[in-house]
Amino acid sequence: MKNINFLFVLIFGLFLGLTSCEEFLEENVKDQVSVDYIYNSPAGLEVGVNALYNQMRFYNLPSGDNSDLWANVFFMVATDLGLHRTWNTPYGTGHNPQSYTGSKWIQGYKIIDRCSAIITAARSVKMDEAAKKKLVAQARVIRGELYLDLKQMYGGILIDTIPTTPQNINDPVEYKVASDADVYRLIDADLDYAIANLPFKVDPGRYGQGVARHIRGKSALWQQDWAGAAAQFDAIINDGTHGLVALADVWGQNGNHKESLFTYQKDYLLGPEDNLAGGGGSWLSSVFTHRTYELNTNELVQDVAYGGQALGWFYPNNYLKSLYDQANDLRFKTYYYSDNYQDYKINVPGNPKFGQPITNPAIAAPNGNYRAWHWSLKKYHDTEKLPMTSNSYKDYMYYRLAETYLLASEAYHNLGNDAKALACLNKVRRRGYTGNPESAVTTFDLTAWTLNNYLDESARELAFENNRWFLLKRLGLLVERQNLYFRSSPSGTISGEVQLKMTPAMVNMPIPQSQIDLMGKPEGFNVGYN
Repeated sequence: MKNINFLFVLIFGLFLGLTSCEEFLEENVKDQVSVDYIYNSPAGLEVGVNALYNQMRFYNLPSGDNSDLWANVFFMVATDLGLHRTWNTPYGTGHNPQSYTGSKWIQGYKIIDRCSAIITAARSVKMDEAAKKKLVAQARVIRGELYLDLKQMYGGILIDTIPTTPQNINDPVEYKVASDADVYRLIDADLDYAIANLPFKVDPGRYGQGVARHIRGKSALWQQDWAGAAAQFDAIINDGTHGLVALADVWGQNGNHKESLFTYQKDYLLGPEDNLAGGGGSWLSSVFTHRTYELNTNELVQDVAYGGQALGWFYPNNYLKSLYDQANDLRFKTYYYSDNYQDYKINVPGNPKFGQPITNPAIAAPNGNYRAWHWSLKKYHDTEKLPMTSNSYKDYMYYRLAETYLLASEAYHNLGNDAKALACLNKVRRRGYTGNPESAVTTFDLTAWTLNNYLDESARELAFENNRWFLLKRLGLLVERQNLYFRSSPSGTISGEVQLKMTPAMVNMPIPQSQIDLMGKPEGFNVGYN
């Protein structure tokens, strides 16, 4: 019996939408198609796993400007480090994020359903056992990742490991919140299987053991299993497959380097849609970049060196700026565009001051326009982005070793081993101050592990990499710190910054209305804030 029936899941939408195999589409199936039909061969299993990666790319890096993009940016910006310049505000009076975050629920469960279909069908496929386990392991690490994501975002969630088929789609439905113990048991079982059956070294764009252990360690932290978390992070660090790279290379044009645990692959020539191998163009590099080309049309035009076509929707706030030792911490200039408009040179060829600093005083603080000017994020900058477009096809690094070190630091502190905790924290910090991942310079080392030191160093290194919101929530600090530091500027001006209050009710995201309409309002699900 099908325990949970998600009516929004189209049984074959994921598979068909992510393949262009005309022969498959032309097969004469007179009655109905089953999961067994799709995944009944080694080739079918592999195609199914490939489709999962395509769908996950859209889940974590959607193309264009749509609710899926906003859902992702919500968790990257709506923290103590962010500033919204747009009319779309994540908190405050009348806040209802369903249009942003509801897509995560829907997309997440769609992909989970296909993961379960592959895992189930693989049991009857005759093929090399090691190769089969490797394919199943990739489906299971994705399923474990998504269940952890959903648990972090929504609080009360559903568990369903039975794939939707034509045979069970009309079976009785039971909507019941799963217990925390059951959710984490499923997550950990999936990830442990992946760890046992995946190598550390894999091709770019594939999940390896490093990703599986990284997510498994995060699951352990949520369960306060400090020893289990430390063991997972140590295994990644000590294996040697992954290592920190030079600071200048971390967010360079090539994201497939040693520090990357996983990087989503993009290729315009193989795209440009998300259901094709190359993926659709992402606006991520544009939404975080200041609109320098609006400074003065007579002095500055769009220039890729300054971010090119940009949107200027979201920025780092002044609190984040205050965390950097601007004179010594190289991350300030490496990860961000300059906050001094005179650092930018007039580039209009016909201007008599061509090549000289910008002199337009209209954009200076405190009344400057954010749309024209603000210090902004450089991490997603794409030097190969096509001119006059917001679309970027730069590969997107999603998991990296620097976060592993920082999370290991937290685990070791909670184990009472502050010497090891500081060693992990300072490993990342030394790279930030020297640019060298192997630096032994201790001049700027932290000498005590405190929660504030940990949060500050995590902010300096990982700002806007889709982890801050979840970290603060796990530590029980999301409401407090958001209310202290998050700002919005609906007017688009520096002087128009306002504080937006977050309440405890906003910690768990509400599930989308389409799901509420199917479920009613069963106990344990967050169906809204009012």
